[in-house]
Amino acid sequence: MKTKFFYTKLKGSILLTMAIFFVVTSCEDYLDEQPSTLIDSDYIFTTEEGLKSGVVSLYKFERDRYDASTEDYMGAVLMSSRSDLAFSRSGYTGLMGRYQRGISPVDQGSNFASSLFWKHFYNMTNKATAIINAADEIDGIDEDARKKVLAEAKYFRAHSYFYLYRMYNNIFVTTETVTVENAFDVVNDRSTDEEIFALINSDLDYAIENLEWVDTFGRVTKGTAKHVKAKVAMWQGDWTEAKNQALDVIEGPDSPHSLVASTADVFEGDRNNSESLFVIQSQDDLLGGGGTTMMNANYVAQFFQISGVDYNNEQGGRGFARILPNLYLLNLLAEDPNDTRDDDTYFRLKFYYTSGDRIGEEVDNYAPITDLNNPSSNYTSYYQRMHPCCIKFAQEDGNEASYLIRGNITVYRLAETYLIAAEAIMRSSGDPLPYINAVRERAGAAPVTSVTQQTILDERARELAFEGQRWFTLKRMGQDVIDAQITNYAGDGEYFPANLGVKDPRTNWQPHFINWPIAQRDLDLLGPDYPQNLGYN
Repeated sequence: MKTKFFYTKLKGSILLTMAIFFVVTSCEDYLDEQPSTLIDSDYIFTTEEGLKSGVVSLYKFERDRYDASTEDYMGAVLMSSRSDLAFSRSGYTGLMGRYQRGISPVDQGSNFASSLFWKHFYNMTNKATAIINAADEIDGIDEDARKKVLAEAKYFRAHSYFYLYRMYNNIFVTTETVTVENAFDVVNDRSTDEEIFALINSDLDYAIENLEWVDTFGRVTKGTAKHVKAKVAMWQGDWTEAKNQALDVIEGPDSPHSLVASTADVFEGDRNNSESLFVIQSQDDLLGGGGTTMMNANYVAQFFQISGVDYNNEQGGRGFARILPNLYLLNLLAEDPNDTRDDDTYFRLKFYYTSGDRIGEEVDNYAPITDLNNPSSNYTSYYQRMHPCCIKFAQEDGNEASYLIRGNITVYRLAETYLIAAEAIMRSSGDPLPYINAVRERAGAAPVTSVTQQTILDERARELAFEGQRWFTLKRMGQDVIDAQITNYAGDGEYFPANLGVKDPRTNWQPHFINWPIAQRDLDLLGPDYPQNLGYN
């Protein structure tokens, strides 16, 4: 296992910085946040309270990617933009989603990804490792408190390395704290897959053993760790382990989790429900309550630009239609007319006039292309202002006049655990039907009678679209799967002819894009023989 780290900017923070970013003390349902994101471990991680503050800083690290304003909050939506389910219409995120940027070690898109993902998650692993090593050595601390600190820190280290591995492949892992002495040491080679998964699984095993099933809303729990452990096992092809971990979250005698009653309940309110496994908290009127983001705005159409339609939260909030569900996804949702996931719960398909002579009537100003031989003359305005859109991240009490809202964000939820169980059982032993059909029947859709890989892919599309999981699922299922899905379905092709040619993700896709390029500015900080991902040399 590699024991070196390279972020030279951290040396200054180790020497000079101790900044308390935010303090929260007044809301019992909110994390008691007294952290620093850049604290010298020798200075602060010498007491129980210092370690606990360090752990809470990891939650802020996790939220930072969603709060970062880079290119209209690209970090929150970038992975969804690159899937086979999305039409990436405009902006720099559109360029990334169409594989026009982020495809070379030296282009600006890869630099954005460097800050939002590569550096972000390595900073988190460094912080988690410093906490872990300090907690292992500190004397005079309550043992239960020590175990809780270690469990949360190890969860975040595993989560971060797992994200980096899935995105970049050629990564290195370390269990060594960055110090003044080693801050400039050079990493000369990637870690092996065996080393990477050994550390991730060891950390998750400890987290599972020492976290509780129930904790303060917003903190990771045993269910969170088991869910991620199941996802890791899927990447390793350990279907039995994935099945067992998923089923323990779904059916275990101590698990508090269950699917909520209807799709309308999944993303309602603050997302504090029995289905949620991990929710990033971002709360109004609290110091440390997170920043406003444009995550929702990236997904919602500009319906308010139509005369007689005001921007309003009932129809999804104020958006600018950067990333939209494509025809492939919409057709999957439409296969069952009783499926409620396209019925103003996960997606909004229709908009309505809110003022004027036609108040309450369906908006019909523009038309999509439905006949390739007789195309609409205003299809671009349709995509911008009337196109169906994802409303999973809308906020009921958000500022209706602003693109910026502050709301909790669901990262992991039980519906995915059910679909992991169904796939793992399909690939090992047992009956997958009860698990995939539990998700379908909750949505009002008819049960399926058999399960194949494509059945799983289709159901994950309907249930989990735009939640940041799709691209990783395609990659996990293999080169042939991601190649076929992207080249056949990404974007809307002839139905949005303005994005043909150099703007068509189907033709822009190259097989080596299955791994992101390591930005050259990051590669330059590594050893001279550190491997770039294949296809980018």
